[in-house]
Amino acid sequence: AALAGDRRLAEVSASTDLYQGIAADAFGGDRARAKIAMLSAMYGGTSGEAGALLAMLRSRFPAAVDYVEQAALAGQRGELVRSRLGRTSPPPSEQWRALTGGDGDTRARQASRDWGRFTRNFVVQASAADWTSVLLALLRHRLADHAPDAQLVFFQHDEVIVHCPAEQSAVVSEQLAACAREAGRLVFGAECPVRFPMEADVVDCYA
Repeated sequence: AALAGDRRLAEVSASTDLYQGIAADAFGGDRARAKIAMLSAMYGGTSGEAGALLAMLRSRFPAAVDYVEQAALAGQRGELVRSRLGRTSPPPSEQWRALTGGDGDTRARQASRDWGRFTRNFVVQASAADWTSVLLALLRHRLADHAPDAQLVFFQHDEVIVHCPAEQSAVVSEQLAACAREAGRLVFGAECPVRFPMEADVVDCYA
């Protein structure tokens, strides 16, 4: 939604549960089917009911689905795609080019589709990494200014672990949320319709 500027998808996914929001809008509340559709859009799945669910997702959120499909088509042609901040995907190998440069037999078409699935996913995952890198840089600076005893310990997937004195936990939580919003503006622009919620859990042990 952020990459394509798809405001409708941004609206329905504004809650902390992305799949539930999409399910309520497009799949009669069926979260499992919404998840299949979204993952099919990101990874290029078409087997089973994935193709039909993806078509339904496309009809509801055409801008978002078209964005990743254009990335897939570029990959199938052997072109590079870019993340939001300009990081390029690796080029396909010479073996891939030799295989796909012929008369388009079954193996060539399969190799082309496989690389398209890679580039389809690259624009999403690499852009998410762009946002994360900016978030962590902002957080490191804000912690130094507002919670100097706090330590940025770890980041994985969608979790940030910060170690701090209990009395600084509220400040750290506030700064984390502020950094998520600022990273969204810096990476995707001030007009980006997408929320970037970072809910903080204060615990005694994060092991």
